[in-house]
Amino acid sequence: MTQTVKLDIMSDPICPWCYIGKTHLDKALAAIPDHPFVIEWHPFQLNPDMPDNGMDRREYLERKFGGKEGAVRAYAPVVEHAENAGLKIDFEGMKRTPNTLDAHRLIHWAGIEGKQTEAVDALFDAYFVQARDIGDHEVLGDIADSVGMDAAVVLKLLKSDADRSDISNRDSHSRQMGVNSVPTFIVANQHAVPGAQPPEMWERVIADIMSQLEASPAN
Repeated sequence: MTQTVKLDIMSDPICPWCYIGKTHLDKALAAIPDHPFVIEWHPFQLNPDMPDNGMDRREYLERKFGGKEGAVRAYAPVVEHAENAGLKIDFEGMKRTPNTLDAHRLIHWAGIEGKQTEAVDALFDAYFVQARDIGDHEVLGDIADSVGMDAAVVLKLLKSDADRSDISNRDSHSRQMGVNSVPTFIVANQHAVPGAQPPEMWERVIADIMSQLEASPAN
């Protein structure tokens, strides 16, 4: 199919619903390999005020959800949906909740090299499966290397202020446009699809788009 449709995704690599949502989307894309989507990832920090070096995860969860019981209640549906999606998330292994600004910078740089989705996948895997601190520059360097980027260049960029303000401004712009939770998917710059939608929903959306493209006269 020559015609393409932009799919913009607002996401944060520490958001479990984003991980689940991408997994669902991937299943639909695999089922319809000639889908028209061209995907671009955009920054949205769940915790834009997080200290640069992150914080202890237990302290973070208890602050956010009002204690351990509140955190357990909040994460129960996450665990259920992750298991249903075939994902194993090592919540017990996670020791810190990172500031994700640097992870978003890595996603941005990966996009310049045409490796954005690979970087997003690697960040999700590092955080949710390997329970690594994706706010740590060495970890981000390893992730860059794993997707074929030059880790030395990435580490040098991370030590600078390169693209920090750009990422923050893009995050703010999404909020000003009305995005208040992630994942949020924007189809063809027109239709917002919030949340971790099931694969079947994406298959219907793709089928509808392909029908419309086939019916419309070629440009």
